[in-house]
Amino acid sequence: MKSSRSAWLLSAFFAAAVFASCAGPSLGLKNQLHSLIRAEQYDQAEQTIEQAKEKEYGKKNAVLFHLDMAMVLHDMGRYKESDSHFDDAERRMQELWTVSISKTAGTFLINDNTTDYQGEPFERALVNVFRALNYTFLGDRDGALVEVRKSILYLSELRDKYELTTRYKDDALAEYLGSLLFEDDGRYDDARISRDAAMKAYKDYGASYGTPMPKFDVGSDWKDKGEIVLFHYNGIAPVKISKTFQVAWNDAVIAINASKEENKDDPRVKNAIIGGALGNQITVAYPEYQDQPFGITDSAVSAGDASSSTQLMEDVSAIAKDALERRNAAIRTRMIARAAIKFIISKAISDEAEKQGGSTLGFLAKMATGAVSAATEIADTRCWATLPAQVRMSRMLVPPGKYDLTVSFRDKSGAVVSTKVIKDVDARKGRRVYLHTRTAS
Repeated sequence: MKSSRSAWLLSAFFAAAVFASCAGPSLGLKNQLHSLIRAEQYDQAEQTIEQAKEKEYGKKNAVLFHLDMAMVLHDMGRYKESDSHFDDAERRMQELWTVSISKTAGTFLINDNTTDYQGEPFERALVNVFRALNYTFLGDRDGALVEVRKSILYLSELRDKYELTTRYKDDALAEYLGSLLFEDDGRYDDARISRDAAMKAYKDYGASYGTPMPKFDVGSDWKDKGEIVLFHYNGIAPVKISKTFQVAWNDAVIAINASKEENKDDPRVKNAIIGGALGNQITVAYPEYQDQPFGITDSAVSAGDASSSTQLMEDVSAIAKDALERRNAAIRTRMIARAAIKFIISKAISDEAEKQGGSTLGFLAKMATGAVSAATEIADTRCWATLPAQVRMSRMLVPPGKYDLTVSFRDKSGAVVSTKVIKDVDARKGRRVYLHTRTAS
C-alpha cells in the first residue's frame, strides 16, 4: 500500500511538471508579436498567432488566442473578423467566471498556469471596449452602445455583487465613447448622463493612475462642420514576468494557516507544522508586470487648416499594474502556502522511499521530487500580449469634404519622430467620422 502510494505521488509530481511546461504563450512568442506590431506587419502577426494556436496557446489558453488575434485583426481594420474573436473570448471568459472548477486531491502540485485562463478583470472589461470600437468603426451605433453598456455593467457587477477591491470601478473611455455615440443618435439626455459618468471616472483615474482629465475644445459651430475623431493606440501593454523570493519556514507556516489551500489538512502537513521539523527556506514565485519600452509619447492630427493633439483616454499599463499590485498580497500568501506544502510532501515522499529502498532510492526520490517541485512553482505570467499601453484620442472640426489626414507622432521632447497619412477621410456636415491608428515603437 505504501509503495503504491509513493508511486502515485511520484507520478503526480511528474504530471505536474508536464502541466507546468504548458504555461501558455512563451515570452519568445510575445516578443515576436511585439516586434511585428512595432513594424506594423499585422498580417505576419496574424499568421504567427495562427501557427502558435496549438503549440503555444492550447485549449487552456483559448481566451488568449482569441484576444491576441482579435486585437491584431482590429489593427488591420478587419473589424468584423476581430469582433468574432472577441465574441469567442468573451463567451469563454464568462463560462470560466460562472462555472466553479472543483479542486481535487493533489491541488498543491499544480500552479495557476494549469487552469484555463479566464483573463484579468480589466482585460474582460476592455474586450467590450474594443468591441464597441469595432462597431463604431463599422458605423453600427446600436452595436457599439450595447458593448459600452456591457463593459460598464460588468465592472459594476464586480464592484457590487462580488465586492472585489479594485480602483478600476468604471471604464472612463467606455463612458466617454458612449456619450459621443448617444449624441450621434440624437439622444442628448443619455449623452449628458454618460458624459457626467465619464468625468467622474476620469476624476478617479486621476487619483488612481495620474491620468489627466481630457478637455476637448471643438467649438460651437459643429452643426455646420464635420468632426473627425481619431483614436491612437500607443505602445504595448506590460507583460507579466515571474519573480522569486525566499521565505523563512516560520513565515511559510503562517501562510499555510492563513491559506484556503485544501491540502493544508494533509496529516503530513499538520505534523510538519506542529513539529516545526523542517526549518528550511521556501522559494516562491509571483507575477509582476514589466513595461515594454516605446518612445512615442504624444501625437497630433491635421487636415487642411485644422489640427488637434491627442489626449490620453485610457492608461492600460497603469490600470494593469495597479490591479495586479493590489492583488499581489493575496497571491503571495497563496503561493507561499502552496510552495511550502509541496516541499513538505516532497520530503515525505523521499523519506518513504528511503525507508523502502534505502538511502540511494531516497536520494533519487529527493532529487526528483525537489526538481519537479521547483519546476512547478512558477508564477502565472499569462497576459493579453497584443494590447496597447495607451488609448489616446483627438477631436477635430473641419468644413465638410474629403481630407488626407496627417498624423504626427512625437517623443517626450516634443520632436516629431514619424508621420502617417490617412487618405480620403470623408467629413460630412453635422456628422462624426471615427478612425484609429496604432504605434508601438
